[in-house]
Amino acid sequence: VQLQASGGGLVQPGGSLRLSCAVSGVFFGSYSFGWIRLAPGKGSELVAAIKWGGGALTHYTDSVKGRFTIAKDNAKNTVYLEMNSLKPEDTAAYSCAAAPRRSVLAGLPVTTAEYDYWGQGTLVTRLQ
Repeated sequence: VQLQASGGGLVQPGGSLRLSCAVSGVFFGSYSFGWIRLAPGKGSELVAAIKWGGGALTHYTDSVKGRFTIAKDNAKNTVYLEMNSLKPEDTAAYSCAAAPRRSVLAGLPVTTAEYDYWGQGTLVTRLQ
């Protein structure tokens, strides 16, 4: 499984970024995907997730609701994270992660522990 994140960078106050994650080595439709961030001095945090299949069920951690949007393109095997109104506390390394569908009735994984595969992070820095 390969998960290649890109799109990080330096952002001015109130700015936006879009992260992309190219996925390979798996059947895209059978996996849920998440964006996990790791900030200095903090533990890992699942900020957004999107469910396997063709549906659009998503989950967001409270601190990013209304500012971040996760989406996927099944034809391109790519997952996106649109980040708006970035705050200093959003500064972190962002990795995309994949969780296999464990049953036909499986829900959307909403904890980092449920994601079996993590890619390298891309650094997002909100300038002061």
